[in-house]
Amino acid sequence: MSGAGAPTPTSPIDGSGLRVVIVAGTWHEVISNALIAGARCTLDAAGAEHSLVRVPGSFELALAAQAAFAGGADAVVALGVIIRGGTPHFEYVSAATTDGLTRVALDAAKPIGFGVLTLDDEQQGLDRAGLPDSKEDKGAEAADAAIRTARIVQQLRG
Repeated sequence: MSGAGAPTPTSPIDGSGLRVVIVAGTWHEVISNALIAGARCTLDAAGAEHSLVRVPGSFELALAAQAAFAGGADAVVALGVIIRGGTPHFEYVSAATTDGLTRVALDAAKPIGFGVLTLDDEQQGLDRAGLPDSKEDKGAEAADAAIRTARIVQQLRG
C-alpha cells in the first residue's frame, strides 16, 4: 500500500460558510458508502454545509461536479471505486474520470477533493475506505483536501 508520505494535518480546518457537495458513484457499495461516511465526518467536524449526490458510476462524477459548481458549490468531494478487470475498460474509465474532474475543477476555478480509488482488487479498496479495519480513509482525506484548497483559493483571491 502506498499510504507512505501522506500529509498529516497539523491543525483542524474551518469549513464554516463553505457549501460542499459530495458526488459519489454507486459501484462497490460497501467501499463507496464507507468513503461517503469518512467525507461526511470530516465535513461535519469542519463545520461545512454539505449534501450528497449519487451517480451511477465514476465516469459520471465530472458532470455531477460541474452541475454542483453551477448550483453554487464552493467545493466538491468526488468519490468513486474503479477496480481493474480483464479488459482495458479500467484504464479508459480511470483516465476519463481523472481528466474530467481535473477539467471541471480548472474550468470552475474551484477545488475537487479527489477520492476516486483506482484499484487492482477489492481488498485494496477495503484497506482505503475508512472502515474499522482499514489502514486509510480516502473519503476523509478527499474532504479535507477540498476544504483546505477552498480556503487557499479564497486567500489567493483576496
